Amino acid sequence: MWLWRARFFKTRSLASSFVSRRGVRVTRDGTTRKLNKPASRLSLADVVSLPLGSQIVVVRILAFGTRRGPASEAQALYERLDADETGDR
Repeated sequence: MWLWRARFFKTRSLASSFVSRRGVRVTRDGTTRKLNKPASRLSLADVVSLPLGSQIVVVRILAFGTRRGPASEAQALYERLDADETGDR
């Protein structure tokens, strides 16, 4: 699961449970849809939005990766688009 590999969640089961319960929004080619199945397919350049804590995290998928590596490797899988990254909020 990409959310786990990109280190948004500590375990695969937490990521899976989050998607099943809360869902994530994926924007592809200008169309936004809510995904609530952990096995839903993502594509490169999809924009994924998910609520984490008190913030909404918005990222663009740059790569899928082949393993859950260190944080620096995980951060190369996406580009942050939300304002919290720069402290603008």
